[in-house]
Amino acid sequence: MFFKRASSAVSHSTWEPGPNQPLMSLRGVDKSFPVGAGQSFVLRRIAVDITPGEFVSIMGPSGAGKSTLLHILGMHDSAWSGEYHLMGHPIHLLPAKERAALQKRHIGFVFQSYHLLDNLTVYENIELPLSYRDVKKSERQAIVADVLDRFGMVAKKDLYPNQLSGGQQQLVGVARAVVANPAIILADEPTGNLHSSQGQEIMELFKRLNHEGTTIIQVTHSEANAAYGSRIIKLRDGFIDQS
Repeated sequence: MFFKRASSAVSHSTWEPGPNQPLMSLRGVDKSFPVGAGQSFVLRRIAVDITPGEFVSIMGPSGAGKSTLLHILGMHDSAWSGEYHLMGHPIHLLPAKERAALQKRHIGFVFQSYHLLDNLTVYENIELPLSYRDVKKSERQAIVADVLDRFGMVAKKDLYPNQLSGGQQQLVGVARAVVANPAIILADEPTGNLHSSQGQEIMELFKRLNHEGTTIIQVTHSEANAAYGSRIIKLRDGFIDQS
């Protein structure tokens, strides 16, 4: 698969980091659930910085808190304590509406279980993120047509998710994540349900997007997938493993 960014009105944020300013920064982040009279912690005292243009892999055993950390970064989870700054914005202090606006503008998410909308066609699923960005209909049509062509899905544009294979659904999920040219892509086990050749295709795409400036953070159990990145964050029992 050959992929390059479509030239369009959709572009990365104009945010410019100051000297040594990270793109994303967590300090003292805890995530817990009530258990009886106490708390069961999923994440403890997480402190991490992500700089613009990094390709980071989050690794660790099952139950270590990897996906939970990714969903906090992606602002799908707001029930945590601590501090989180995204592009200089104090996410921990913002109301839900402002967090949602930042998420839609800057972050694309790839789920292991696809999370496509069953009542929308392939075309409509891919187009959805553009509707959050006030892109004109004619521009949306051109952008989606380009992505469909580059992902080899033109013939499937009018199909629904239940008419696609698992690999095809994941390709639609990745296309949806990248169509609006987000500054950040978060991927939760993006190749977990794919054949090895399909998984390699997805990882090569992520690598090219990263070389073009997209910051990518993936959760993975795969050492081969982690090798595409520039840094590994290891979690164990909810803590960052410093060993």
